[in-house]
Amino acid sequence: MVAGSDEALLTAWKRGDRRAGNELFGRHFEPVRRFFINKTDGDVAELVQNTFLRCLDAADRFEGRSSFRTFLFAIAHNLLREHYRARVRDRRQDDIEEVSVEDMGAGPSTVLTAKREQQVLLRALRRIPLRDQVILELYYWERLTAVQIGEILGVPENTARSRIRNGKKRLKDAIEAVAREPSIAESTANDLDGWAEQIRVQMQ
Repeated sequence: MVAGSDEALLTAWKRGDRRAGNELFGRHFEPVRRFFINKTDGDVAELVQNTFLRCLDAADRFEGRSSFRTFLFAIAHNLLREHYRARVRDRRQDDIEEVSVEDMGAGPSTVLTAKREQQVLLRALRRIPLRDQVILELYYWERLTAVQIGEILGVPENTARSRIRNGKKRLKDAIEAVAREPSIAESTANDLDGWAEQIRVQMQ
């Protein structure tokens, strides 16, 4: 194990220290994998690998003003958008995040869950616009603040807060559409934090 902060490890990796790169990868592999796993269908491993490779390429641009974690998620976010721009060529680039991954042709989620509420939540997330899905999964699964989400998206904190609120509204509407049974929809919507945490644990 190589000791040091994320920033120190990134600097060492940039200078050719592979052990530092492996340590950084080990520290952040699960969050980056979690970022992609419910947003794509069969490209998770490649997207994770490319996130870290692009992180190394962009190391000189990391100035430490935000955390390495938000820097890495910003790279992952850009890769995700590029992934769907290449996949859905009949849409303008600025339209990609207004469409759900379900509407862009992504297959069923690869996350395996037993409880119906968890299944409903995962399906509902994939039915809302990609922009909302990204924000809410960062919010619920990574427990990021509006400030951190704003850094990842490149928007002010107030804008991030507004998008979180709007995303939650769209998610609850999607839950009602997916659940079909009012009791399951109510159970899912009333404990989003709890169901999201259970899914997060299962992903690990």
